[in-house]
Amino acid sequence: MMIESSFTYLTSDQQEIYAKKWLTEKGEQPRAIVQLSHGMAEHIARYEKFARELVNQQIFVYGNDHRGHGNTGKMNNNPGYFADEDGFEKVVQDMAALTDIVEQDYPNVPIFLFGHSMGSFLSRRYIQLHGERLCGVILCGTGGDPGLIGKIGKFLAAREIKKQGRKAPSPFMNNLTFGSYNKNFRPVRTEFDWLTRDEKEVDKYINDSFCGGVFSSGFFYDLLQGLEIINKMENIKKVPVILPIYLISGSQDPVGNNTKGVLKTYQAFQQAGIEDVSYKFFEDARHELLNELNKDEVQADIIQWIKNILAKKDIS
Repeated sequence: MMIESSFTYLTSDQQEIYAKKWLTEKGEQPRAIVQLSHGMAEHIARYEKFARELVNQQIFVYGNDHRGHGNTGKMNNNPGYFADEDGFEKVVQDMAALTDIVEQDYPNVPIFLFGHSMGSFLSRRYIQLHGERLCGVILCGTGGDPGLIGKIGKFLAAREIKKQGRKAPSPFMNNLTFGSYNKNFRPVRTEFDWLTRDEKEVDKYINDSFCGGVFSSGFFYDLLQGLEIINKMENIKKVPVILPIYLISGSQDPVGNNTKGVLKTYQAFQQAGIEDVSYKFFEDARHELLNELNKDEVQADIIQWIKNILAKKDIS
């Protein structure tokens, strides 16, 4: 039987972070733990179904609402905002602090990191700084190096900060970032059709008060700065070469530029000498693989990959 509970922890700069964990009966030992890093404009409770599937395999799950998201954003009264400075890096350190809690709760149990979308970008920074703590990482719905477009976006976000302030919502940056994501889908029912082909899941997202919304100019600046950092080869080379990395994406995911951006990221990891990096594209799937029509196939594939890594490392 799965036991779901929530808790909070304090960061070094006194931010209260909301987190959840999914376990089995008290005293039972997991074969592994998956730490979740959710995407932009969503929250950790949306991963309950995925957590249930993992717990059924005796894999326990931990995850937090990132700064500016979900209950963390609500408790700190800063929805859509990371921090006054170094926001991207601070969110990564929040993730490392959650890993500290996991290691205290279950010493010597292998930990996997699963990052979706924005959470995959944060996870890519995490493995540059803390990769030795992990048994493997799954990057879901990630994207490639935005290059010059990212630099222009960062300049425009800085201009928005000067005009409106860091904490002001930026419809301009929101439209610049997401405005084109629906363009390949016809007919379009909602502005979030790019998330998944499952209309019920799209409607659940729209009706979730912790999903969507227009984020601050400071948030967009921090995110674009983070993308610059994670795509520098000198930083990619900080990832432990023995860390297994698995990239998964929908073939129709605009965040991954319909697989092209994901392949760029895969090639960058290869260039950095990562020994075990692989990818899989799910045909016709869009951005949120865990909420897609074929989510059962996706979940089974992730679980099988985790089991394969545990077997390779002779942990079962």
